[in-house]
Amino acid sequence: MLEKLVSIETTCTLENFRRFLIQSTCMSFIPEGYFRDPEVFPEKEGDTGSIYIEAADKVSLKKIRDITFVNARDILGIIYVSKSGNTKLKWRESRGELGKLTGEASTNSLVNLFTARVLSKEYTDQLLARAESGEEAEESLPPSPSEQYETQTLGSQELEGTLNVEGDV
Repeated sequence: MLEKLVSIETTCTLENFRRFLIQSTCMSFIPEGYFRDPEVFPEKEGDTGSIYIEAADKVSLKKIRDITFVNARDILGIIYVSKSGNTKLKWRESRGELGKLTGEASTNSLVNLFTARVLSKEYTDQLLARAESGEEAEESLPPSPSEQYETQTLGSQELEGTLNVEGDV
């Protein structure tokens, strides 16, 4: 069965996207100090998913399993590809800690984006309702938790799947 993908084009804070990366890749084994530090990000190379942090200042801290934790300042961009290769997201700094997130997300990633507060509950509810009814989702949507304007689209696709907290990368 082919995974249904959702096109994403929104703005979100760097911290919310950092939470999404952690939730999707290393929540069960990230050291608590790293989790609490807003300058620590997971990075990953390889054929099965990747995370690349583009920053003015970046230092590797520790490698645990296939994740290298880095301390990064002045983040310019982040590229994320899930383990399955279905989710491909790019976050680009636009104004300080606020950035533009674009790409395609699987249903598992969609749930993690919501959990990390990248996507608002109102938007996610509307997206799921439209997916169930087969409607196009191209009108303006409610703001997300960081008071952003979201312009996300979903063709006439149905969303199916389950939450997979760490299996996406």
